[in-house]
Amino acid sequence: MLKKYFRKLESIIALAQSLMTPKQFIFLSSVLIGVSCSFAVIVLKTFAHSVFSFATYINGILKLSFINSILPIIGIVLTVFVVKKVLNGTIQKGTSQILYAVAKKASIIPKKQMYAQIVTSSLTVGLGGSAGLESPIVVTGAAFGSNFAQNYKLAYKDRTLLIGCGVAAGIAAAFNAPIAGVLFAIEVLLVDVSISAFTPIMISAATGALVSAIVLDETILLSFRKQETFNYHNIPFYVMLGVLTGFMAVYYARNFQRIEHYFASLNIGAYKKALIGSSLLALLIFIFPTLFGEGYESIKTLSETDPGKLLDNTLFADFRNNQWILLLFIGCTMMVKVFASGLTIGSGGNGGNFAPSLFLGSYLGYFFSKFVTLIGLSKLPISNFTMVGMAGILSGLFHAPLTAIFLIAEITGGYGLMIPLMIVSSISFAISKRFEKYSLDVKGLAKKGHAFTSNKDSNILSTLDIDSIIQCDYLTVHPDENLSRLVDLISHSNQVVFAVVNNEKDLVGVVHFNDIREIIFNAYRVKYTAIKDVMKTPPATISSYDSMEIVMTKFENSKSAFLPVLRNDKYYGFISKSIALEAYRMKLRSMTIE
Repeated sequence: MLKKYFRKLESIIALAQSLMTPKQFIFLSSVLIGVSCSFAVIVLKTFAHSVFSFATYINGILKLSFINSILPIIGIVLTVFVVKKVLNGTIQKGTSQILYAVAKKASIIPKKQMYAQIVTSSLTVGLGGSAGLESPIVVTGAAFGSNFAQNYKLAYKDRTLLIGCGVAAGIAAAFNAPIAGVLFAIEVLLVDVSISAFTPIMISAATGALVSAIVLDETILLSFRKQETFNYHNIPFYVMLGVLTGFMAVYYARNFQRIEHYFASLNIGAYKKALIGSSLLALLIFIFPTLFGEGYESIKTLSETDPGKLLDNTLFADFRNNQWILLLFIGCTMMVKVFASGLTIGSGGNGGNFAPSLFLGSYLGYFFSKFVTLIGLSKLPISNFTMVGMAGILSGLFHAPLTAIFLIAEITGGYGLMIPLMIVSSISFAISKRFEKYSLDVKGLAKKGHAFTSNKDSNILSTLDIDSIIQCDYLTVHPDENLSRLVDLISHSNQVVFAVVNNEKDLVGVVHFNDIREIIFNAYRVKYTAIKDVMKTPPATISSYDSMEIVMTKFENSKSAFLPVLRNDKYYGFISKSIALEAYRMKLRSMTIE
C-alpha cells in the first residue's frame, strides 16, 4: 500500500516537472526535500528525547545512573548488528562523505544513506551514545537531495544544489534555525555557489524549520530564552574565551582522531570492538552521567539558575550545593567528552561531532565564567558565556564561524549577543586554523586529496582526472640520432617538443623546437649534430599518479608550457599547460551552481 502511494506521488511530481520550467521545478524540489528532511529530524529527535526521558525517570527511582550505562552498550552493539546484517557490513560516517560525493562521485549518494543514517544513529545516540544526531541528519538530507535529483534526471549542478537544500533543511529543522542551515550548507559543503543559488537553499531551510516548529515539541529542541544584557566591559573576557575555545577545538579534533585511528587499527571482530568501546563509554557515563546522549538537556541546565541539578543522581549528589565541586565536575566532564565521543563512534556507533561541539562549548563557557566569578576577578554573565562558548567550539572544530554565530543567535532567540559571538567565533577559528589546516570532517579527505576546501582552485583541480589530459601519442627520439631525424619529425607533425628516450624507455632529456630553431636551417649542423648534444633536462617531470593540483604547481614553478609524464619511472607522455587550463575552465563552468 505504501509503495503504491509513493509511486502515485512520483507520477504527480513527474507531471509537475513536465509542466514547469527547470527553475520552477528546482523550487518545488527544494520544498519537497525540506519536508522530507524535517520528518527525518522529527523521528530522530523524538526517539532520542523519549529514551532520555525514560532513562531519567528510571534513574530518579534508582538514585544512580545504572540505566544510563547499560543503554549505550545495547545501542552500539545493535548498531554494529544492523550494519553487518542489513547494510552489507559498511556504513560511511560523517559529513565528509558528502564532500567526497560532490568532488569525486558527481554528487551521487547511495540510496541506502536515505535510511541507514536514521536507523543507526537512532540506535547509537538515541540509546545514549555520546555523539550527535546532526551529522546523520545532514547526510540523510544530502541523500534525499541527491536521489531526488537522480530520480528526475537532473544534471550535476542541480544534484549538487539539491544536496545543499537537504543539508540546509536538516540543520534548520534540528535547531529551528533556517539562517544557520543556509550558512552551513554554503560555508561547509557548497563552497562555490552564486547568489541566485541561495533561493532554493533558503526555501528548503525555511520549509524544514517550519515543519519542525509545527510538529516537533519545542522542549525537544535546543533553545534558550534566558540571556543577560551584553556589557562591553566584558570584552577582554570574551577574547580570552575565544582563545580557550580555539585551543579546546584543536584538543578535541586531535584526540578524537587518535581514538578513531586506534579502534580502526584493532585487529578484532566488530562485536568485540563494540563491546570494548561501549563498556569504556559506560564507565565514563556512570561517573559523568551528562555524557549520556546528545547532552542538550544538560546544556539547558547549565544556563539556568540551578546548574547543581547536574549532580543529582550521580556519585557526587551530596555536593550539589558546593560550587567548587560542581565546577570541578563540569571541568572534568568537559575534558573527557572527546573520549566519550571517540569511543562511541570509533567502536562502531554512528553519530556526529556537531552536538559534542555545542556540549563542549557550553561547558567551557560556563567553567571559565564561573571560575572568574568565584575567584572574584569579575562578576560575569554566566548564561551568556555558556551560550557564546558553543559558538567558539563549533567555529573552531568545523571552521565555520558564520554558521556558529547565526546558529547560537537563532537558538537564543535574538541577536543581543552578536558582538561577543563574533569575537569568540573569529578568534577560535583563527587559532584552530593556525594549528589544524582542515576542519575535523575534512582532514581525513584532505590527506587523500579528495576534499573540497574553501580554496576554489583546489576544489576544481581535485575533480580533474590527470589521465584525461596526458597525451601519450607524442613522437620520441633517441639520444644518439642526429638532428636530421628530428627535422623530419617536425616537418611531418605539429609537435614542438620531443622526449628523448633510450632503449629502456628512460627519459634522458627533452628537445624543444625553439631551442634548435637556428640549427635546423644549417644542413651541415643538422647532419653532424647528435640529439644528445642539444637536448636539455626538463625543468620538472610529472608522475601519472600526481594530483592535478601538484601538476599545476609544477607548471607554475617551472614556467614551462609542456612537461613530460613518467609512469613507473618510464616515459609515458606529455601534458600541455594549455590543455590543462582548458580542462580547468570547462570543469569550472560545469561546477558553478547558478
